[in-house]
This record gives sequence, structure tokens and C-alpha cells, in this order.
Amino acid sequence: MKGTFPIHKFRELETPFYYYDTNLLRHTLDTIRKEAGKYNKFCVHYAVKANANPKVLSIIRESGLGADCVSGGEIKAAIKAGFPANKIVYAGVGKTDAEINLGLDYDIFCFNVESVPELEVINELAAAKGKIARVAFRINPDVGAHTHANITTGLAENKFGISMKDMDHVIDRALEMNNINFVGLHFHIGSQILDMGDFTALCNRINELQKKLYARQIIVEHINVGGGLGIDYAHPNRQPVPDFASYFETYHKHLKLRPQQTLHFELGRSVVGQCGSLITKVIYVKQGTNKQFAIVDGGMTDLIRPALYQAYHKIENITSDEATETYDVVGPICESSDVFGKAIDLNKVKRGDLIALRSAGAYGEIMASGYNCRQLPQGYTSDELV
Repeated sequence: MKGTFPIHKFRELETPFYYYDTNLLRHTLDTIRKEAGKYNKFCVHYAVKANANPKVLSIIRESGLGADCVSGGEIKAAIKAGFPANKIVYAGVGKTDAEINLGLDYDIFCFNVESVPELEVINELAAAKGKIARVAFRINPDVGAHTHANITTGLAENKFGISMKDMDHVIDRALEMNNINFVGLHFHIGSQILDMGDFTALCNRINELQKKLYARQIIVEHINVGGGLGIDYAHPNRQPVPDFASYFETYHKHLKLRPQQTLHFELGRSVVGQCGSLITKVIYVKQGTNKQFAIVDGGMTDLIRPALYQAYHKIENITSDEATETYDVVGPICESSDVFGKAIDLNKVKRGDLIALRSAGAYGEIMASGYNCRQLPQGYTSDELV
């Protein structure tokens, strides 16, 4: 089954462009609020790196979610969209002095700290401003996730976080610092995770670490488990809203929180992934020696995931009802990797047809580039195209 799109409106727009179904986005946000709201002290932040389109950010902010940022630019985007500074968390392995100062100036809720050198710099910069910086330590739990190797983050070999064996030492350092307020622990094991067992494994590891801290009479106020919940790229119509019920229930069931602790989540892809599509137009249909190519005007500059991760996106010809034929769907970029899909069955394609690449709401527009001096595509919401 193909998705439902306002085709008559699409024909008036210059392709390629991003299309966001705001009804689906709001339904997704309502589901998150409902499922997280079943449990006491569950606090959800939106991972801005997934999509920072201002119109999308505004809708997410209206839903009451906080913001998870990984750069100074994302902090600015979140503030501009109206997210309260006291609901912004700031992660990232390479925060610059300027970015740290920005977070201090806005008095954001928390820095998720990834190394002792970073902790020392935050303390120094906070002292210069006469401020106290709230920090959580990102601990690398050495927990693997059933996902692509390029988007795992919780293994010992990854660049992210502080090793478990160093946790006590780092906490001791923080407790000695005059301009640091140690408030929590932060974890994140990867992205596009569909096996709830991976999250259970994380819970078990956090329980071990909490027991170790409890023996030292340390109970942190905040536990942050990151995000990572995946979406159904193969069947965006069948499962447009991810399984938030199982996701939040897994943490409620397996994570042993103390009564005074707040549990934080940083969801990105699962919030916006399914509401977005890249809409592109067929320029040529080319018959090769052994296959035929549908050459479209969108490329890896507009949706890099297939080239970068060999990621699958469902591809639909949304302006044809003719019998299906098999195509390689390729873009115009001067790179052999500029391929959206090989041997894809599509309703018969002709020049001028509109092709939708589904589930592109996350890591589509936000990762677009101007390679080949291409113009960045526009993003449109269903609210605008009525």
C-alpha cells in the first residue's frame, strides 16, 4: 500500500523537497506522552540531531518534550523554537569552549560529560562566570546493540563516554570541584534498535553500577538512558508509530530506580522518522544492458543514509498506477554510491513521475549537503499544503 500524499500540491513545488505529515507527527507525540506518562518521573527529550526543521521543532516543543542537543548550534535552534533552557541536555564528545559557554549562559539543565578533560574545562569556564554547572557523566556500558556497526555507541571500542572502571574516579574528581554539581549518569548504546533485549541489557548494567554507587552512599538524582528506539523502514504504513509501549515498559520493568530518581530519555528517529518523506522527480528512464534505471533529481546530498549506511528506505512511485517494473533508483550526483535502491519494483516509471522515499523524517534534511554545488531542498509540512 502506498502512502497518501497531496499530489496536486506536490506538482506545484520544485523538487526535490521534504514533506512532513504533521498529523502523524502529532499522533506520535501524543503516543509518547501517553506511554511515558504511565510511569512516575519519566522525562522525554527530543534528540534535535534527527531533524531541526524549525516547523517540526515547533510542533515537538508544543508537545512538552525537552531537547537533547549535541552542538551549540542545536542549543540555539532549540532555544529559538521555544524549548525551555531548563529542559535542554547537552551531550557530545567534543564540546568547544564557545559551546560550553553558550550552555552556561543559557543555564541549560545539564551537560552530559564524556571525559575528565571536558569536566575540567567546564569547571574552569563555570568558575570564570561565577556559575555552577550541572553535569551527568556519560558512562560507556560496554553493551552491544543489534544494529548497524556505524551507529553503535555503547561498546568499549566506541569513542563515546567514560569507561565503567573510571566511573568512581571521575565522580570523585567532580565532588572536589567548586563549580560542578554532579546530578546524574547518562548512557546511550546506539540507534535503530528494535530488540527490547538490548535495552534490558542496558538496564541490567545500570543496576550493577547503581548498586556499586549505593555502596558508597551515592544516589544520583537523574538517570539518562539516551534513545535508540528504531522504526519500521520496510513497512511505514503498517507501523507508522513505533512501539513506545514496549519501550517504556521495558525500562519500568527492568531498571531499578530509587524513589527520588528521574529517568530521562533522548528519542530522535522514533519521533520524526516516519512522518517525513523525500519527494523527488524522475528526470530520465534509462535502459541499461541488463537493467533499467529510474534517474531522479534527488540524490545522496538530500538523503545520505543509503550511501552512508547502505540503509533501506521504501521507495514508491506516487503518480503511477500502472503495472510494476523493476528499476535501480539512482540520483544525479557524480558518485557511484548515489543509489537509493537496486532492483526495486515500482509502478511503471516515466519522465516526470514523482517518487517518494519514505521514512526520511530523521537524518534526511538535517544531513543534507551542497556537494556538487547543489541547492538544499526545502521542507514543507502538511499544514502548509492544505
